[in-house]
Amino acid sequence: MKKLMIASLLMIPSIAVMAEDNIVTPKHGYVSIPASRASLCQQGINTDCGPVQYEPQSVEGPKGFPEKWPKDMQIASGQNANFQQLNQQTLDRWKKVDVHTGENTFTWTLTAAHKTTSWKFFITKPDWNANKPLVRADFDLTPFCERYDDGATPKNQVEIDCNVPSRTGYHLILGTWDIFNTGNAFYQVIDANIIDEAGLKKQ
Repeated sequence: MKKLMIASLLMIPSIAVMAEDNIVTPKHGYVSIPASRASLCQQGINTDCGPVQYEPQSVEGPKGFPEKWPKDMQIASGQNANFQQLNQQTLDRWKKVDVHTGENTFTWTLTAAHKTTSWKFFITKPDWNANKPLVRADFDLTPFCERYDDGATPKNQVEIDCNVPSRTGYHLILGTWDIFNTGNAFYQVIDANIIDEAGLKKQ
């Protein structure tokens, strides 16, 4: 009996090491350029944001936009209960960042890389209502920009060149990062003050 107990005790450190080796490191990211709603919360420019001010990279929820997830009125939070403050929506609730129509580079900053299916960006329709809770019907449901990585692991800074379509004034841009080997995605809303380059040239 004593021999069996000693043998069992000798195995415990090995099991502990194996368990530690199998710990999954969280893989997260947020849109830093142009700064997303969550990023501006981290910077203290947006206020009363809740927990996202400490972890803008963690707005993770079920993937499937626009077909299924996240649910309407929970899009900005990625249907993540920890970040419900992000779903607040009025014309003046959030700081806006200037975005010009035409060519732009969007930058995702990743705190840890993850095997990736795709990156997509959607924009609200010209007649969307900024004073109502956000629903998928507010968006053009065809992404204006997308990139497919087919399971590749990205670097910690991901730059994606996009053509922002013609809009003026306050619009939302939704960035989605679909993860290859899980059922989840990361969601980032950008509160954009869109400046129409074509309109400026006509003046």
